[in-house]
Amino acid sequence: MSANPWIYILVMAGVTYLIRALPLTLIRREIRNPFLRSFLYYVPYVTLTAMTIPAIFSATANPLSASVGLAAALGLAYWGKSLLTTAAGACLAVFAVEFLQKIL
Repeated sequence: MSANPWIYILVMAGVTYLIRALPLTLIRREIRNPFLRSFLYYVPYVTLTAMTIPAIFSATANPLSASVGLAAALGLAYWGKSLLTTAAGACLAVFAVEFLQKIL
């Protein structure tokens, strides 16, 4: 069963357009519901997290080094360090764990 790939591309384009266009056409006034406003406020953060966390755990040789790197990044970010410092600290933590596991 071989279908034309252009059909799939057109269907995906149509669905993507509808998802973006329908809220613009159906919701014309300001959203005043506090629950809905707070839900929509956190959608970008949740989406970014859902894309980033699986990538973190599949980027290293084992889950232990990924967990240590994630913990290091979360700790540095919590303490208000810059993005460069946080990324470098997480990379160094992963490198240290991978190096120690290789030695031991």
